[in-house]
Amino acid sequence: MLTKDSIFTSTPATDLIADTVVRHPAKPQTPYQVLQLLPKDATPAQQDSAIQSWFQPGEIHYSEQPDTLHLPGHDKGHNPRDIRIPDYNKEQFLADDSLYHPELAHEPFGMAGDPVPYNISNDNIISSILLGCFIMSLLAFSISKNYVIQQIKNFFYIPRREDIKTPTSSEVTALIFFALQACLLLAMAYFFYVKAYVADTFVFEDEYLFVGLLFLIIIIYMVLKYPLYSLVNYTFFIGKNNGQWLYTILLLSAIEGALLFPAILFQSYFEAPPKNIIIYAVFVLVLVKILTFYKCFVIFFRKKGLFLQIILYFCTLEIIPLLALWGGLGIITNALTINF
Repeated sequence: MLTKDSIFTSTPATDLIADTVVRHPAKPQTPYQVLQLLPKDATPAQQDSAIQSWFQPGEIHYSEQPDTLHLPGHDKGHNPRDIRIPDYNKEQFLADDSLYHPELAHEPFGMAGDPVPYNISNDNIISSILLGCFIMSLLAFSISKNYVIQQIKNFFYIPRREDIKTPTSSEVTALIFFALQACLLLAMAYFFYVKAYVADTFVFEDEYLFVGLLFLIIIIYMVLKYPLYSLVNYTFFIGKNNGQWLYTILLLSAIEGALLFPAILFQSYFEAPPKNIIIYAVFVLVLVKILTFYKCFVIFFRKKGLFLQIILYFCTLEIIPLLALWGGLGIITNALTINF
């Protein structure tokens, strides 16, 4: 008889049955298990569709029963819908530091740097005033265009009495606006002179307050000069010439403002040298005074031939008040500037 090989082992019948049974995978419990069932080259859209097919999100229903498992010494559990942060989560080492609380006032740390120098082109108020002057000048010129153009054309023409044209009320209003604009531009030109040659620090925190004070002083000068003209003219000359002279003064003020406006814009936004602007402003003033002297001679002294009287008249009513204005502005400027 042949003996049985000790190495040979027979396969149990139960193992054969187990190999023939097809094992089905269990239902995935997590999205990771769902992704493991897909091939490696599955696109993100396929992965998302597979996850949505296995898992259907449902509405979360929170328990309405009170929480009785809170820690001893603490309050009862709060509503899970309440997202307020507890106070102990806010308590930190730097909780009282003002840097973490912008609503609290605090002093800045470190050393203060050099302040940014004042530049009139960055001043919104001055820029708004100049823009407003430009727009109002266009409106005023559209109202008084015919009168202004006619007077400029006939400026050096000696008119007869019947050729004298009286402006309307709207044209007079436009001329008064031009005169006020000339006062403002003169104030700004003097401000540039002060900044360049006198001082650049004032008792005012804002530079435009100083410009506003200069503007007010020049307006007072103009307002006082017209009654003085009227008093002298109505004493020595006839009434029609006096009215013509007042309209001529308004026209010359409008011309003065129109000539100064480009210079102020160049200084404000293109940083032109202050010396050139001051020389140009002085040239404009001298030119306007020469034209004023000429019109004064044509209106009042042409037929009389009194040369000494016109010099006295012009110096008394034009030169001396202008020098008084310059001296007053100098005194006020010295009182308002800060000299270190």
